[in-house]
Amino acid sequence: MSMTIALALVIGLVSWGYKAILRPPPPRICGSPGGPPITGPRIKLRDGRHLAYKEYGVPREEANYKIVYVHGFSSCRLDVVVASTLSPPRKMRLGFQCELGVYIVGFDKPGYGESDPDPKRTVKSLALDVEDLADQLGLGSKFYIIGNSMGGQAVWGCLKYIPHRSENKRMTFALQPC
Repeated sequence: MSMTIALALVIGLVSWGYKAILRPPPPRICGSPGGPPITGPRIKLRDGRHLAYKEYGVPREEANYKIVYVHGFSSCRLDVVVASTLSPPRKMRLGFQCELGVYIVGFDKPGYGESDPDPKRTVKSLALDVEDLADQLGLGSKFYIIGNSMGGQAVWGCLKYIPHRSENKRMTFALQPC
């Protein structure tokens, strides 16, 4: 019995020492001294953080359909290129996008890519970030929101917390068989 207690105590002390010695490095914020460079456009949110984004499709002033694309867990703002390069062939696709007037903006969620982290991030705060992005880019009072994979959580948050801004009337998802 005393051997078990002693072993548990030793394991606990070693774990505590390991945790005290090995701490993760502080985050390297884009654009800060010692941080990675900024390579794309960013907006400044109401709380002072920055959100990186990338625009695709027709110019937003000419767009009939304005879409905010929310990436999944291990992705970034550049994933929109997947959505904009799916078949049909390139020549037909570009004409199709222009004919419909589709504008898509993808952004790095807080803590991803070149967006600043948000240690207090919630589903609501992400929805408000989407609203702030739309306001600063001038997308108008209503826009579409599409999420891929874990981006669906952000779409749900937008439908719940900023429903007056969404053109979406329903949320769809796909299940992949195991």
